[in-house]
Amino acid sequence: MKYYIIAGEASGDLHASNLMKALQKEDRNADFRFWGGDLMQSVGGTLVKHYKERAFMGFAEVILNLRAVLGFIKFCKKDILEYSPDHIIYIDNSGFNLRIAKWAKQQNFKNNYYIAPQVWASRASRVEDIKRDIDEMFVTLPFEKEFYKKYNYDVHFVGHPLIDAISDRSQVDVVKFKKEHNLSEKPIIALLPGSRKQEITKILSVMLKMANKFADYQFVIAGAPSQEYEFYKQFINTDNVRFISNKTYDLLSVSYAALVTSGTATLETALFKVPQVVCYKGSWLSYQIAKRIITLKFISLVNLIMDAEVVTELIQNEFNEKRLEEELHKILDKKEREKMFETYYDLEQKLGGKGASEKVAKLIVK
Repeated sequence: MKYYIIAGEASGDLHASNLMKALQKEDRNADFRFWGGDLMQSVGGTLVKHYKERAFMGFAEVILNLRAVLGFIKFCKKDILEYSPDHIIYIDNSGFNLRIAKWAKQQNFKNNYYIAPQVWASRASRVEDIKRDIDEMFVTLPFEKEFYKKYNYDVHFVGHPLIDAISDRSQVDVVKFKKEHNLSEKPIIALLPGSRKQEITKILSVMLKMANKFADYQFVIAGAPSQEYEFYKQFINTDNVRFISNKTYDLLSVSYAALVTSGTATLETALFKVPQVVCYKGSWLSYQIAKRIITLKFISLVNLIMDAEVVTELIQNEFNEKRLEEELHKILDKKEREKMFETYYDLEQKLGGKGASEKVAKLIVK
């Protein structure tokens, strides 16, 4: 069968690539055409657009780049018609994907959604559109199935693909890793400032202020695959900081603590059992819009899944040098760390175990 897959960022590229591998096992004639990244391309098929070309973040940024976004949508529709797939598979990236799904349903294409739009966070009215346009929905968070059930929409809870992505990776040789990246023997505090330029610009400079305050630790920036070192270099002004590109999982596996931008990275950090402080700061306009339509108590996936404040969230004005220093001291304390570790283990159990990609592939082919 022919599969058209649309992923919009680094995490989508990762999960889509694993799904493609699983689909190849279920369907020997699987043919792929996709919007994604290097990991998907390594599996095989045709890359149409790289996610780096359309990495817009926040309400305001999308509006400012509206002409480019509309151009991508128009091109995508034309490309789908020419390819004529048996299945379209949408990976997260709801702002773009739901627009394509509405059109694709009208063209009688089979729509599958993996890693669901976060309509439980805001604009729940969109559920009716999803019910109309999406034939099969595969959700990865335990509370999502119950959420959709309230709207009489039966979805498949398949577990979270991060469990597979993390458990299947090879063990890191700590001594070799530190030597390769010129790291000292000091405990590592990982800095995960996001993957888009807008968020890195607003968040990394505050994170780096901790480097001079915690001299007994070394700070390591996890560089996103979508950005070059030259972009990060402008923010680094102390010797106690190192930079490692596209090795976030290896870095987390050897880290003592982490400062993490809200998003999938908070869940990844928890699954590596690394104590963390969650940081988020958007543009003033994006934040003003978001706080009026988002109804959640928390912004990090860790806290949302556990329905409790497991990790501290420093949002917008709360994300400042003083508060970050206070919270970093806390997660370096032995008792606080032990308490967080216990909750991390409970979190992993809630996520449903391994095999998400295989479950989705079997259901799509079936």
